[in-house]
Amino acid sequence: MEHIKKINMSDREIMDAKNGIERKSYGFRDPVVRKVCDKFIERSNIGYEKYGDTLDDERRLRMKGLQKYLNDIQEELMDAVLYIQTARDELQDLNEESLIEKFKDDRYEETF
Repeated sequence: MEHIKKINMSDREIMDAKNGIERKSYGFRDPVVRKVCDKFIERSNIGYEKYGDTLDDERRLRMKGLQKYLNDIQEELMDAVLYIQTARDELQDLNEESLIEKFKDDRYEETF
């Protein structure tokens, strides 16, 4: 008896297949590039699940105009600057904590 392997496809994969969208597989020399690409795909999937449309759908169907895209970009970049500052503050806190611990360790060793 021949075994048939059942292929589970997501709703998006089914829709892509119906629309003739081809999925490609890539080999990566650089694991950093692969991680970034994986994150783009994951983010795209989350957006699709949340909104039910792709960015291409938005553009082609004129669901959003140029001013809205520019506004979205500006807001995302403003958020990025806030995240950068928060990360810098966190690094500063970690450096200060590390110096305090080193100072405590040095003082402890001096007593012996």
